[in-house]
Amino acid sequence: MFPETPAQASSRVDAAIPVRAGAGLKPEHISEILETKADVGFFEVHAENYMGAGGPPHRQLEEIRKDYPLSLHGVGLSIGGETSLDKEHLQRLAALNKRYEPGLFSEHLAWSTHDVTYFNDLLPVPYDQPTLDRVCDHIDEVQEFVGRRMLLENPSTYVAFEQSTMSELEFLKEIARRTGCGLLLDVNNVHVSCTNHERSAEAYLSEFPMQEVGEIHLGGHAPDVDDADRPLLIDAHDREVDEAVWALYEQVIQHVGPIPTLIEWDNDVPTWPVLLSEAKAADQVLRRNADPDIRHAS
Repeated sequence: MFPETPAQASSRVDAAIPVRAGAGLKPEHISEILETKADVGFFEVHAENYMGAGGPPHRQLEEIRKDYPLSLHGVGLSIGGETSLDKEHLQRLAALNKRYEPGLFSEHLAWSTHDVTYFNDLLPVPYDQPTLDRVCDHIDEVQEFVGRRMLLENPSTYVAFEQSTMSELEFLKEIARRTGCGLLLDVNNVHVSCTNHERSAEAYLSEFPMQEVGEIHLGGHAPDVDDADRPLLIDAHDREVDEAVWALYEQVIQHVGPIPTLIEWDNDVPTWPVLLSEAKAADQVLRRNADPDIRHAS
């Protein structure tokens, strides 16, 4: 990647992510964001969209970085894959972290690779000891290579593995304990998975290790039904945050206090004012639950 100049680095706002709502950064919104000086806490970008050396994407992102903190979210590392991590991918991640100094860096608990094939999807993993050991080894490698703590996002799931020997919560807690990584709590993923597996989202969240959470994601999901005509939710990121997800989010923030929160909207992307209105709604939840007696430990 092209190195930045000292002047570029010194012209930026502080890297720290404020305890506010942010939005996923979309190229079609950048001009309006810069022109209007949009009042939003931070922006999050998918690391894989910025792994080239230069060009318009980096020029635009550098302009955004002057005015806003960034969160870097990876979707292609294949933390849960059976093969070794891609060293070139790791090098690009490390370079992006160094270049933009994001306040947060996160990845998915998923796999995307098999042999030499890369699947453009975030596929679930079984919750068993061999997978736990492999995921922990991969996270250790990432954190050592990049030189910083990573957040791991809970998945949205549609099937359960017969070979699983522990719950998702037990799996996530043990990963955090063994690696020292943080967690990214996707509340929409919780609602999607619990609906699909006919479990209680409230019970899941009551046992989630909130002390490890460094960021929250909110997004929209698409309703469907399975072959047995039971409710099936798809983590589509193609619409507004559902009311049920807003209710779960408010419960979380009431319990643990404000946490930096991202609005995800990756498909059928709306106009910037629509996306900004979702971020403002999350900001309202954070403000009305900003009780000084509640402290979020991360």
